[in-house]
Amino acid sequence: MTTGSTATRRPPVRMIDIEADRIADLAVGIAQRLPQMSTLLLEETSRAELHSAANIPPDVVVMNAVVEFVDEANGQSRTVQLVYPCDADIDAGRISILTPVGAGLIGLRQGQSISWPDREGNERRLSIVRVAPPASTG
Repeated sequence: MTTGSTATRRPPVRMIDIEADRIADLAVGIAQRLPQMSTLLLEETSRAELHSAANIPPDVVVMNAVVEFVDEANGQSRTVQLVYPCDADIDAGRISILTPVGAGLIGLRQGQSISWPDREGNERRLSIVRVAPPASTG
């Protein structure tokens, strides 16, 4: 399945295998309500290089990582934590994987950029400045 030239210009992404499965399940679950977001997430999970949690590079945006990025359209820098929908709280800086920004950030490494559609369908270029891996819960 091809979706045009945008997918071919996207940088390589890496994901933790169990997170990719959970994200794909979420994408399938929102297919009726948010078909574009569902398609984008399914494309990203299907093209991702999968790693175990122990072997994912520390500068990759994974779930619960804190990421600083620049929106190239306005030069604005933001620092957010990428979370599952149940943990999202925009006022606390926790953005859902089911938002356009969240879906665009997953799997990128520090220094990478991606052109990604916003809520209105306009392409935005997001550039990763810094990634802090999730805090250990053990």
